[in-house]
Amino acid sequence: MELSEYLRILRKNWLPIVLLTALGLLGSIAFTFSRTPIYESSSTIFVSTQAGSTAAELQQGSSFTQARINTYVGLVKTPIVLDPVISGLDLQQSAQTLSESVNASAAANSTLITITAADASSEQAALIANEVASSLSAAVPSLEPEAVDGSSPVRLTQVSEAQPSAKPASPNVLVNLTLGTLVGLVLGVTFALLRTRLDNRVRTPRDAEQITSAPGIGAIAFDARAKQRPLIVHADPLSPRAESFRALRTNLQFLDMGGRASFVITSSIPSEGKSTTTINLAIALADAGKRVALLDTDLRKPKVAEYLGIEGGAGLTDVLIGRASINDVMLPWGGRSLYVLPAGKVPPNPSELLGSAQMGTLLHMLEKDFDIVLCDAPPLLPVTDAAILARATSGALMVVSAGRVTKHQLTGATEALSTVGAKLAGSVMSMVPTRGPDSYYSAYGYGYAQGYGYTESPPKGKFGRKGIAARHSDQFAIDDAAEHLGLVTRRSDNEREE
Repeated sequence: MELSEYLRILRKNWLPIVLLTALGLLGSIAFTFSRTPIYESSSTIFVSTQAGSTAAELQQGSSFTQARINTYVGLVKTPIVLDPVISGLDLQQSAQTLSESVNASAAANSTLITITAADASSEQAALIANEVASSLSAAVPSLEPEAVDGSSPVRLTQVSEAQPSAKPASPNVLVNLTLGTLVGLVLGVTFALLRTRLDNRVRTPRDAEQITSAPGIGAIAFDARAKQRPLIVHADPLSPRAESFRALRTNLQFLDMGGRASFVITSSIPSEGKSTTTINLAIALADAGKRVALLDTDLRKPKVAEYLGIEGGAGLTDVLIGRASINDVMLPWGGRSLYVLPAGKVPPNPSELLGSAQMGTLLHMLEKDFDIVLCDAPPLLPVTDAAILARATSGALMVVSAGRVTKHQLTGATEALSTVGAKLAGSVMSMVPTRGPDSYYSAYGYGYAQGYGYTESPPKGKFGRKGIAARHSDQFAIDDAAEHLGLVTRRSDNEREE
């Protein structure tokens, strides 16, 4: 992953990262202040030899003490040294227990032994360190072989007495708090990475492109009031969501479909916004002056007529079975160059109708009469209608709901198209969140939308809804006149233009 992807993950998971970091800090605070303070005190012993008057003898004696120094360090934790300490200080513990709080060390090439004692009382720690030093000084000469004159060749002299410490050696507040914070931070980042790795939802256009191998041609911002105003391009043309459909319209024109311009708009599963995407895209294309044919090819749960508020009792099914002509059931809508063919009655065999020769002939005829043909089709995973229909068009557009559809479902939908030899022209990410690292504004380049006047509720007046209506009134009048001429007259005009 790129650095930007890691930053997106951190932004997306900032709350659990902060919580785990705070938890680590609080845990370290609780641990630190629940510990009993332990004080340490140290005393130092110098080890020397008593024999030798010449330089050679002194050198030999120094080598002897350095060779034995580690042995003396090891003696500190033995009962022969600690038992006298326990008796002398009247300690209520065994030599083994006392050895856990006493340590001894010696630097390399040195004859100094440092004895450190730890205790909850600083005074007691100093007493133990000094008493251990005295006990060791007495025990070592008794263990070494005596010289010819009966004296010990080794002498241990305490050169530094232990003093009570003013500050406890443990717990180390600063170290513990820093360590706890770092541990919490590492756990938070690890959780964020694992959460992202295990997340099976399609959340970004990059996810969709990697699965479908098709370009992402648009992103539709999430609108909490989408159910109340599904036709956003018509109801609120200055909103960011309406602008996203205009951006989709622009990107659609750059697709190379071999001279054809008929698209099946589908999705993997229901409720991904395919119908509203199809209708709003058709309106946006018509607003740009394109001649658009909108077909409701969802013969199982048709929605186009309901959204557009038109009569849907007769439509595509009647045309396919020869009960009605297309001129009789294809309706103009909205004072635009937009014609709608409702689904009609729900047939018992929708897949057979959509895959019939009559459907292919109808699509080819409409492609000649209109600049673009859009077909609202059922989802791919529940039924095969969209895959069958996509073979007869120039390609399919896959609507992918951000954070709703899983990668497995999108993979299955893509394979359903490739199995029948249909082309997936591109994907459209719908319901993109408007806040957070995956937001529509930050991820799709519309951070300056409001600076250009794309507000959620456009103002009234010259540049509000009334201004738009006035601006297009002349064009609407022309389109209204053309609507009364019927589809045949429009086709004749197209032929004259060609």
